[in-house]
Amino acid sequence: MQFRIADTFTASLARLTADEQKATKMTAFDMQVDPSSPGLSFHKLDKARDKNFWSVRASRDIRIIVHRTAASLLLCYVDHHDKAYHWAERRRLETHPTTGAAQLVELREAVVQVPASAAAAMPVRGQWIAAEPKPRLFESLSDGDLLGWGVPPEWLGEVRGADEDSLLELSAHLPAEAAEALLELATGGTPQRAAPPPPNGDPFEHPDAQRRFRTMDDAEALARAMDSPWDRWTVFLHPAQRQWVEREQRGPARVAGSAGTGKTIVAVHRAAFLARQHPESRVLLTTFSPPLAHALHARLRRLIGNTPLLGERIDVVSLDELGERLYRYAFGKPALATPDWLRVALAEAGHPAAAPPQSKPVPKLSAAFLWSEWAEVVEPWQLETWESYRDFKRLGRKTRLSEAQRAAAWSVFARMLERLRAEGRVTPSGLFSRLAAHYANGVKAPFDHIVVDEAQDIGVQQLRFLAALGRQRPNGLFFAGDLGQRIFQVPFSWKALGVDVRGRSRMLQVNYRTSHQIRSSADRLLGPEVSDVDGNSEVRRGTISVFNGPKPTVLTLASQDDESSAVARWLRECSAAGIRPGEIGIFVRSSAEVARALTAVASAGLPSHELDAMVDTDPDEVSIGTMHLAKGLEFRAVAVMACDEDILPLRERLAAAVDESDLREVYDTERHLLYVACTRARDRLLITGTEPPSEFLDDLV
Repeated sequence: MQFRIADTFTASLARLTADEQKATKMTAFDMQVDPSSPGLSFHKLDKARDKNFWSVRASRDIRIIVHRTAASLLLCYVDHHDKAYHWAERRRLETHPTTGAAQLVELREAVVQVPASAAAAMPVRGQWIAAEPKPRLFESLSDGDLLGWGVPPEWLGEVRGADEDSLLELSAHLPAEAAEALLELATGGTPQRAAPPPPNGDPFEHPDAQRRFRTMDDAEALARAMDSPWDRWTVFLHPAQRQWVEREQRGPARVAGSAGTGKTIVAVHRAAFLARQHPESRVLLTTFSPPLAHALHARLRRLIGNTPLLGERIDVVSLDELGERLYRYAFGKPALATPDWLRVALAEAGHPAAAPPQSKPVPKLSAAFLWSEWAEVVEPWQLETWESYRDFKRLGRKTRLSEAQRAAAWSVFARMLERLRAEGRVTPSGLFSRLAAHYANGVKAPFDHIVVDEAQDIGVQQLRFLAALGRQRPNGLFFAGDLGQRIFQVPFSWKALGVDVRGRSRMLQVNYRTSHQIRSSADRLLGPEVSDVDGNSEVRRGTISVFNGPKPTVLTLASQDDESSAVARWLRECSAAGIRPGEIGIFVRSSAEVARALTAVASAGLPSHELDAMVDTDPDEVSIGTMHLAKGLEFRAVAVMACDEDILPLRERLAAAVDESDLREVYDTERHLLYVACTRARDRLLITGTEPPSEFLDDLV
């Protein structure tokens, strides 16, 4: 007998208490071991329209809804007795007549109809008149068109009557592939049609069905699916995600998408897939920071479960940690020049007393400019001679330098490089540059396949190092990232370093994490299209969210005390709505503002903790951290506090900008930071600041 689990079951399981979940899991395991056991309390649902729906008693009041036939058993839903029965009475398991995919279809007549716009009315000068009806979005589409996108036949009439006000409510009642297609059509896109099913094909094997149903081959697979019911991605993948997880790539490839579209999910599944497909290979799953690598490792463990042999062949480590490890193996322990050491050393190299005796007077260059030029040009590009610096195309640098000024700057950089050599120190970029040359010269690479998450924030020499490891092998390099979330690196050309993803790049456009209202608001912080230096574009206009939620709240308060009180009220409202402390995150621009968040949480009477470098959340406490630590996290509710005029963008960064290019980069990355923080929210988002507020808040309302 085929034993399957539906995504509606894992979602409903997540809403139960811990004791209720435990009872449900024990009953589910018993059904998997022996579905005919007399100890299982199967009860036929007389009022269900689908005669194969049964209920199974998990505890005194908890019922599991299953779809049972002679050949299969499907776990569909779990809830308290009356709610579980009500759910079953409004559903039917069907095979779509056009796509051939198995669908749990909500019965149309059981749904409360959404009022049409034409029925709305508004007062004008004391009289009520009917509002102008809004156009119906899909009125001109044929039955064949709608059926081809997975719309159930009984919903064709409601779909044709939908306008922009009713579409999101309607989509919540449709199978996922139909809802996504309609939302994409409404936003100007052209959704792909499912491939025609093979004759007598299994409806559960259809790609659209696999996003919501999965066969559980053994108890371990079932346990993994139910241990983390919020982690739907460990069991179910969208067809577009699965395509890029399993696709054969002949060169470097990249999957992009805005926050919440599942790029990291694709990266983790890709690493596991490559390890399974190539049993003799070693796979690297990496990213630019240790906290994100830690999060990747946790997700990989949740995905692969108790398969130690597979896990042993997948290394999950940050790029910096990997670089130091490989450098130590090849050349010995590096004496790394830290950023603080470099700043001090550069300031000393630029002091007039450091110039050689009898040297000619040189044009005055500010310390801020010298550091910016070192950090964005000389060090990342590893310019080691006057000629290489003189001839380097300073892309994006608006401060024009005469040859005398360049020579003056180089005299400082030359002293800096000489000190590094004299003390035997290596810079981070220098470390990766030497490793890149080492592996480019034919030394055997330690990995066969490399998967990189948050690729938009890797550096020049890190990419050169990865290119040397990948060596243009099939499936050698796979990147996941979002240009709109770039907050650590200045843009540079990947193609110039031998990594060309043109023709092997895909934009994910279905947002699973963030409500339509939050995503739409956050997207206003960025342009509709973001491009890299090589001309690869990420078009954000077509991104759709698959669920609704409250509109984000943006508040500007008179004082920090008022802000604290407002956030505390919001936190209490979240608690009253059933949102647990561990499902709430609060983010601020820098550590200087953390105290404001701590005060608000304390006023609400909730427990909290500050996120550290490993970004470990606690299920029983509100998480508080800086916006830089928000990457990789998600919460049901998020508050972004202290969005004041001098804090966002940060005044110190604006003051340090030395030219127009620097200033634009500061504004871009500060916007990206706010975007990252806002898009950690699933259902509720609050943004607050005090008078005068950040100019970015105008874009959110």
